[in-house]
Amino acid sequence: MISAAVFDATSAKGVVTNTYGFYSLTIPKGKVQLSYSYVGYNSKKINFTLAKDTVINVKLTENTNLQEVTVIGGARREFGVQGSQMSAIEVPIAQIKTVPMLFGETDVLKVLQLLPGVQGGTEGSAGFYVRGGGPDENLFLLDGIPVYNVNHAGGFFSVFNADAIKNVTLYKGGFPARFGGRLSSVLDITMNDGNNKKITGNVAIGLISSKFNVEGPLLSEKTTFNISARRTYYDILTQPLLAWYQKEIMGDEGKLKAGYYFYDLNAKISHKFSDRDRLFLSFYMGDDVIYSNVRMNRSREDDYTNENRLKMDWKWGNMITALRWNHIINNKLFMNATAAFTQYRFYVGMGTESNKYYKQDLESTTELNLGYNSGIVDYTGKVDFDYSPNPAHDIKFGTSYNYHTFRPGVIAFQLDASRNDTVTKTDTTFGDKPIYAHEMTLYVEDNWNIGNILKANIGLHASAFQVQDKFYYSVQPRVNARLLLSKDLSLKTGYAYMSQYIHLLSNSDISMPTDLWVPVTKHIVPMNSHQVSLGMFYNLKNLFDLSVEGYYKSMNNLLEYKEGASFFGSSTGWEEKVCMGRGWAYGVEFLLQKTIGNTTGWIAYTWAKAERKFDRPGETLNFGKTFHAKYDRRHDISIVASHKFNSKIDVAATWVFSTGNCGTLSTQNYLGIIHNISNFYDFSSLPYIEQRNNFRMPNYHRMDLGVNFHKQHKYGIGTWNISVYNAYNQQNPFFVYVDDVAKKLMQVTIFPIMPSVSYSFKF
Repeated sequence: MISAAVFDATSAKGVVTNTYGFYSLTIPKGKVQLSYSYVGYNSKKINFTLAKDTVINVKLTENTNLQEVTVIGGARREFGVQGSQMSAIEVPIAQIKTVPMLFGETDVLKVLQLLPGVQGGTEGSAGFYVRGGGPDENLFLLDGIPVYNVNHAGGFFSVFNADAIKNVTLYKGGFPARFGGRLSSVLDITMNDGNNKKITGNVAIGLISSKFNVEGPLLSEKTTFNISARRTYYDILTQPLLAWYQKEIMGDEGKLKAGYYFYDLNAKISHKFSDRDRLFLSFYMGDDVIYSNVRMNRSREDDYTNENRLKMDWKWGNMITALRWNHIINNKLFMNATAAFTQYRFYVGMGTESNKYYKQDLESTTELNLGYNSGIVDYTGKVDFDYSPNPAHDIKFGTSYNYHTFRPGVIAFQLDASRNDTVTKTDTTFGDKPIYAHEMTLYVEDNWNIGNILKANIGLHASAFQVQDKFYYSVQPRVNARLLLSKDLSLKTGYAYMSQYIHLLSNSDISMPTDLWVPVTKHIVPMNSHQVSLGMFYNLKNLFDLSVEGYYKSMNNLLEYKEGASFFGSSTGWEEKVCMGRGWAYGVEFLLQKTIGNTTGWIAYTWAKAERKFDRPGETLNFGKTFHAKYDRRHDISIVASHKFNSKIDVAATWVFSTGNCGTLSTQNYLGIIHNISNFYDFSSLPYIEQRNNFRMPNYHRMDLGVNFHKQHKYGIGTWNISVYNAYNQQNPFFVYVDDVAKKLMQVTIFPIMPSVSYSFKF
């Protein structure tokens, strides 16, 4: 159990368990009154006389009589009023599953978008922008291993299957020293270990996907497993439409096969060798797949027949494998050693085949194939230690090594042609060469109780990155401090310096697989940021938690495509297509949440500003002037509420409002001269853009509703979920464009009111 509370009433000292359930509490000899507690479980008390070092392993039983409560934040002692950590929040999976979503598909990232300081990209997407940072400035950890591509379907769904997840913690600032490598946030996700008592599971069928989860003991209680899988069936649902198109439009001369789907597979096995040693093996694999195959046969009156085929295969995804060994070195020192393999892969292939027949004899054939490969491969080794010398200190330290292989892009061209006895073959490969890099980190942090009033988390994170005979290094101090004004009120402050050695090249508002992950090079230096924050935290009678935080973040060496440059079009290296600049973001975040009772939820408000400036010689954007970041939004409001009427019915509702997204539009046109490939000069109307991101879309607002109907069966609980996305059918803009005929802006809306239904069975 992560963050279970252990408290001694005699000495008034306590601790919480770490990610693997380990704890160490040092108290004086004598009578001890230990209390173990965890939300949703029966508390357990143990009284005895302490005379020597004692090992106590406790099993808590689930409290089925206690009505479910939802804890949005403050579940850990390191968070909330008492803890030193700020700008962090823990979201329980039970709450994530109740929030109504697009197509009824539960999504971790979309729920996190409802928290202050977190913004989504375009409507319906799982985009993730934290405190003015870009999408590449977020560190996504799955069981401690980075995930590079976290999006399915162009960003409309994330790769994180809620059924496979045990715990979700988001850090927006004040980063502990154990985290590094990104500027804006850390999303720490832990997968389920598996039930060691009995086989349990869940099966769900929805409008666009189906999924299942099974967990339990494997042979004995010492070995457990958890496996989850999810697959969409867009490809199956669109078959009737494709069949109609083939029959009515293409006729007997054509055949069409096409589709799109994505899948996720999560698996985890754990084995307990002894009270001191445990082994964990976790695995994730997921892909998006788009395919099409069009074949046309056309007969001519001169006995010739032309057969043409066009095919496309587009595939991208992740594979992650991690092996972890937990070892209790002594009663105060815990070790976790990890070896991991990570792969992000992207491939797009297009091909044509043309065959010409005279009567039944093949006269000529031509086959052309074009493929593009890109990706990242990581080999990681790391070791982390938890040291608890006494209740006043909780020390963490460790080190890691990562060997990166970046493949920014390789294009393969293949041509096979034959006519009668003449055969022509061409096989060419070109593009950017692979880049190999070594990344090392070292950290230490101490969560230190300095008396009853002051508590601080002080740490240091050191990192180094070697690439192309260039050696970069960074020493990053981290500080969080809490001043306890009363048992229910505290002030906190934090500072974090962060460095980032990889970049995501993107020129789209939607997360696309064509976005390229690239490392720093001898020409492209690391990004870095400084963030300071100050906040007040208040707890009202253990019913409501209130927090108000302000922050300021400066960022340097940010990367953007040059004007007109993109992923496609040129064979030159990506380094020549980008420029570097700086940015800053600041804002205020408000969160009021209720975590206990039949009615739970939160109200979140964010006022924020994010700006950029690219004015270095030869690397200017927007003529070197300051401009709004494309994810700059001034106001964000989220209201989330859920209510449990009884064991059979519960409801949930969400309402969001935000200032419109930024965009770039031309304010007027002018007559320009274009030199074309035929050496002629043409006059053409060209757009004049006065400033980057000079247009803001209309304000956005939406309400989602959901209701669950539960029924107890002999072998489990069946649940019908009915949800409505955009319940009052607000026509929010997905994008706008200029209608040259009407001479006005036109808005495109793609998500009107959208009801959905799903059924799940938990056994």
